Amino acid sequence: MRHDEIVPVLDFGGQTAQLICRRIREAGVFSTLVRPDIPRAELAAMNPTGVVLSGGPSSVYDQGAPTMDPGVLELGVPVLGICYGMQLACQALGATVTQGEHREFGRAALHIENAGGLFTGVPQNTSVWMSHGDQLTDLKSAGLDVLAATPSCPYAAVSTRPGAASAFIGVQFHPEVTHTPHGIDLIRNFLYEICGAEGNWRMSDFADRACEDIRRQVGDKRVICGLSGGVDSSVTAVLLHKAIGDQLTCVFVDNGLLRKSERGLVETTFRDHFQIDLRVVDATDLFLSELTGVEDPQEKRKRIGASFIDVFKQSSADLPDAHFLAQGTLYPDVIESGHGHAGNAANIKLHHNVGGLPKELGFELVEPMRELFKDEVRKLGEVLGVPDQIVWRHPFPGPGLAVRVLGEVTRDKLDLLRDCDEILLEEIVASELYRRTSQVFAVLLPVRSVGVMGDGRTYESVVALRAVETQDFMTADWARIPYDVLARISNRIINEVRGVNRVVYDISSKPPATIEWE
Repeated sequence: MRHDEIVPVLDFGGQTAQLICRRIREAGVFSTLVRPDIPRAELAAMNPTGVVLSGGPSSVYDQGAPTMDPGVLELGVPVLGICYGMQLACQALGATVTQGEHREFGRAALHIENAGGLFTGVPQNTSVWMSHGDQLTDLKSAGLDVLAATPSCPYAAVSTRPGAASAFIGVQFHPEVTHTPHGIDLIRNFLYEICGAEGNWRMSDFADRACEDIRRQVGDKRVICGLSGGVDSSVTAVLLHKAIGDQLTCVFVDNGLLRKSERGLVETTFRDHFQIDLRVVDATDLFLSELTGVEDPQEKRKRIGASFIDVFKQSSADLPDAHFLAQGTLYPDVIESGHGHAGNAANIKLHHNVGGLPKELGFELVEPMRELFKDEVRKLGEVLGVPDQIVWRHPFPGPGLAVRVLGEVTRDKLDLLRDCDEILLEEIVASELYRRTSQVFAVLLPVRSVGVMGDGRTYESVVALRAVETQDFMTADWARIPYDVLARISNRIINEVRGVNRVVYDISSKPPATIEWE
C-alpha cells in the first residue's frame, strides 16, 4: 500500500522491533519492518521520512552477527539507532564497541548533557530502560557527540555533529517500551523535530487508500471473502463492501469448530445489518473427518487450511467472475508466520490466513489489512461504522476450537468445550470484564483428574481458562481476574457441564507462552 510518509525499521532480531513500529504509528507516522540487510537502493525507493535501526540479541563483534548496508547512513534522511542498532551504526562510523565493565538491565538514571533535538521537553534527569552488555568507546574518531549518559554508560545517547554527511542519533536504551517514561516523547521528537514529519497516518486516510487499492487490484472481478464473524474478517468484509459493493460475496463456512450460536449470529448480522451477499456452507462433516485421529497442532492447522481452501473452491464454482479471495490477515500474522519484511521470524503460526495457502490456489489474494495491528483494525472498524459488539469482540483463531481441544478433536469434546466457553464468557460479560480483557476462552486439556461428587469418585476432564490483556497481540500478560469471578466460573462449569470435575487458570505471559495453547 502507498504511504505519504514512512519510517522503515531495520529488524535486527530484537524482541521489541514490532513495538517500535507501533510506537511510530501511534505518533502519527506509518512504519514497517524491513530486513536488516536491505540494500540502500531498495530503502531509498521507499522514499523514507527517516529510518530506525532496532535492537537485537547479538554483539556487533560476534561472528555471523546481523549487519547492514553502510549506505543506509548516507540516504540523506535522519537515522535513529536503538541499542544494537546504535552500536552497529556507530561501528560503521568508526567507533569501537567492546564488552562493558558493567552490564545494564532494567531501569537506569539518565542525565541529559545536550538538551534539544531528540530530548526536547524531556527532564534533564529521567529514567530509561536498559538491556545491554556492550559499550561504545572512541567516539571522537567517529565524529560523534555525547547527548546523554548513565552512571555506568557514559555514551547512553550520541549523535553526529551538525553538518555531518550522516544525520545519525543513537540511544543505548529502549524508548519504545513503557518502562522508559518519556520514550514516546523521544520518538515523537525524532519524527517531528528531527525528521520533519507531518504525521498523516490516520485510519480515515487508510480506509480511503485501501479502497482505492482494492478497486485497482480487482477491477470488475468478483471477490470472495471468508467471513467468520470475528473482528478481522468482519472489518475486511465491510471495507471490501465499501470499496466494491455488489462485487463482494461473503462465504461463511460452518466447519463444526465454532463457538455456540456462532452461525446464527453471523447470518443475522451480515445479511440483515450490512446487506452483504452471504453464502453459508455447512462443512462440519468434512472438517471433522479430516481431523479424525490427528493430535499434532500444526497438522491440525494444515488440514483445516487445506479443507478451507477446498470448500472455497467449491463455493466459488457457481459465482461468475470469482477471481479473488479476501482474507483478514494482520501484520502480526504475517510476522509470526515467517513472512514478515524482516525475513527472519520464526514460523510460529501456521493456518489458512497465511501459512497454509497452497501454491495451486485458484484465487488471487486480497489482504487489505496485512499492514495493521489488532488495535488499528478496531479503529478502522469504528471509522467504517461497524457496530461496537463486533469491533470489540474478542478474537477467535482461524482453526477454531480445534486448537482449544488439545489432542484429537471429536464432536463430544467440542460440545463439552462450547458449553464451558459459553459459561466463561457469560460471567466475564456479567462482571463487566469483557472490554477490560483482550481475549478470554476455555481449553479442554487431554488429561483426566480424580474428583469427588456426592459420595462417589469421578474421573473426568480438566478445563483450563485463559484470559489475557494486550494491545497488539505480539506480547500479552495474563489478566488478573478477581478470585470471586473465577470461583463462580469454576463452580458453574463443574456443576453445569457433565464430564468436567476440575478447572484451572493459566497465568502464563506471551512470551514465553503463546496466547493459544496450540
